[in-house]
Amino acid sequence: MNGSRGVRVTLVDDHPVFRIGMAALLDSLEGVTVVAQAAGAAAARDLFAGNHETDVVLMDLDLGDGSGIDVTRDLLRARPELKVLVVTMREDDDAVVAAVRAGARGYLVKSSPPDAVERAVRAVAQGEMILSPTVAERAMAYVLGGQRAARLPFPQLTGREREVLDLVARGLDNTAIAHRLSLSPKTVRNTVATVLAKLSLRDRSTAIVTARAEGLGGHEADDHR
Repeated sequence: MNGSRGVRVTLVDDHPVFRIGMAALLDSLEGVTVVAQAAGAAAARDLFAGNHETDVVLMDLDLGDGSGIDVTRDLLRARPELKVLVVTMREDDDAVVAAVRAGARGYLVKSSPPDAVERAVRAVAQGEMILSPTVAERAMAYVLGGQRAARLPFPQLTGREREVLDLVARGLDNTAIAHRLSLSPKTVRNTVATVLAKLSLRDRSTAIVTARAEGLGGHEADDHR
C-alpha cells in the first residue's frame, strides 16, 4: 500500500506539547512522515472533508471539542480505507471496546515507549490490528472473564460523559456529581448539557430513564452532598 513513499501520518490531539513531541518522534523514523495535525474534532473533520491523503491517523479519545470515538466512526464511514491508531491516556475496558467498535485498528497508551509507537504505526499501516501490551492484557482478561457484555452503552459519549450520566441516573444533582468527581459545578452542568444534546434527550428526567434502561445508574445515590 505504502510502497516507496513510506507511511503518511496525521495527528489528531488537542494537546500541542504531545503533538509536537509525537511529530518529532515520527518524523525521525525512516519512511514515516507526519503530513498534517489537527487540534480537535472539528479540525479533524474539516481536514478530511477535503482531499487530505494519509495512511494512518493517530487519534486521541478525549478531544477538547468532542470525542475521538465519534471522529473515528465518522471518518471511517466516509473513508473506510483509513487506518486509525488510538493513542490515549485511557486504559479502561469501555474505552478499548468503544474504539475497536468504532473501527480503530490499534490502541496505545501515551506512556508507550518510542519503539512501541513505531511498531504500532508500521503495523497498522500494513492493515494489522495492534494493542499495547497493557491494553492487550486487559482486553484478554475482559474476553476470558465473560462477566460483562461487550456492548458499550452510549458509545458516542466520552468516558467522562458516560460517568456523569451514570451519576445522573443514580439521582445525584450537579453539586453532588461535582463533589464526587472533583469537578466544578459548571463543568458538570456543561457536561450534562452535552450528554443531552448528543443523545437528543429533552431533559434530565428523560436522561435518567434512558440511562437506566441501558444499565447505568445501577446503585441509588446514598447522599446528595
